[in-house]
Amino acid sequence: MKKLLASLALAAAVFAPAAWAQDQAASAPVAASAVVAAADAASAAAPAASAPAEAASAAAPAPVPNKGDTGWMLLSTLLVILMTVPGLALFYGGLVRSKNMLSVLMQVMVAFSLIVVLWVLYGYSFAFTEGNQFIGGTDRLFMKGLWDNVAGTFATGATFSKGVPMYEMVFAAFQATFAGITACLIVGAFAERIKFSAALLFLALWFTFSYLPIAHMVWFWAGPDAYTSAAVVDEMNAKAGMIWQWGALDFAGGTVVHINAAVAGLVGAFMIGKRVGYGKEAFTPHSLTLTMVGASLLWVGWFGFNAGSALEANGFAALAFINTFAATAAAVLAWCIGEALMKGKASMLGAASGAVAGLVAITPAAGNVGIGGGLVIGFVAGFACLWGVTGLKKVIGADDSLDVFGVHGVGGIVGALLTGVFNSPALGGPSAVGDWVTVAMIAPDAYSIGAQVLTQAKAVGVTIVWSGVVSVIAYKIVDLVLGLRVSEEDEREGLDITSHGETAYHK
Repeated sequence: MKKLLASLALAAAVFAPAAWAQDQAASAPVAASAVVAAADAASAAAPAASAPAEAASAAAPAPVPNKGDTGWMLLSTLLVILMTVPGLALFYGGLVRSKNMLSVLMQVMVAFSLIVVLWVLYGYSFAFTEGNQFIGGTDRLFMKGLWDNVAGTFATGATFSKGVPMYEMVFAAFQATFAGITACLIVGAFAERIKFSAALLFLALWFTFSYLPIAHMVWFWAGPDAYTSAAVVDEMNAKAGMIWQWGALDFAGGTVVHINAAVAGLVGAFMIGKRVGYGKEAFTPHSLTLTMVGASLLWVGWFGFNAGSALEANGFAALAFINTFAATAAAVLAWCIGEALMKGKASMLGAASGAVAGLVAITPAAGNVGIGGGLVIGFVAGFACLWGVTGLKKVIGADDSLDVFGVHGVGGIVGALLTGVFNSPALGGPSAVGDWVTVAMIAPDAYSIGAQVLTQAKAVGVTIVWSGVVSVIAYKIVDLVLGLRVSEEDEREGLDITSHGETAYHK
């Protein structure tokens, strides 16, 4: 009976959004995504063009995606996959006890695969097509319309430059990797005690009702080419996601990815409960070597995650690239300094954790701040996240197994707020677009750090509340249907054997 209920619940997670939907980052040229239905809109815009117009169209063909941009975006997509499998899997796997190594690897790999399939079925459509300010529509269910197999043509959509399209299929694949790794981040919070089936069902529900709305609210907008004159600005803005309309800046996912996942993980740590022996037994990472390998792969892959979010191989991709380099290095140094001051020694685990903290914090800021601002964000994040996994964790009292909230939650909040500070031209930032008709940036004397930080804080607050509420409901549903955690006996023996019937290491 439980298996039947589980199947029904999973089916609901797949198909319910179609009914629900009926009822990015920000106004900067370096937000993380743009609406990708421009081809459809263009084809419907002038159904009865005159002969002179047709002649003019023939004389000036529509722009086509640049091959260099396309190559960069395909590479960026591969790099984000590298971040997840094997990067995140090995990073998490090395941190748990040896008897749970394979369970974590399985949860990451299978969860990533599940989310990619759901993305193809309905996720992309509800995140990145026009609907309302909270959720998209059904225009791209099952990825319909991405290409015409008879004519051999491919749909194109907007980047952040006027007249510079990209293949929508490439954008959809790139964003699929974001959705996949976000769900996998949550796994670290409840590692070593959750049922495998429960983890998958929760992630399907959470992806549907938290990730997709937040992604739409932050990143969906009409694209620069839609802003043809001042007369259409209000209309185009009204079609965007709510947080994008506010003007929040999130280059590659500080809110959508890190804070969103961290809150879900923290809620899970509370609702699933502490591991058997927590606070009484040592929970020593079984392989810091693998954790180091995983952290290194994360750092390499993160260049695709951040620099790829420019959607073009241009200057903003280069800015995001060097910020991902410098801020991460600064966070490693900050964490090591903090550990040395606190404990007298800097650890390998600390250095790896510092790298991830820097990567998380620079994510919303990568193409939105100058190099100096990126360094400051990295240093601040290193110290802040060290406090997050030590002092804050003790205050909260939850068994967040692999410190998902301490690193991704704290780092994401720090990065999101400081983006509003260092985006300022007075502090070396590129500013934000103030007028998409002319693509004019906000002038230095008109940029308000206080106003932008307030907007960033509102985006952070909405993400925390939305993800928190959805997570509580989703965990409760899973607990009623399947039960959330394994038995104490199975937990003590280890999930590798009890959940998967195999072991990572043979003696």
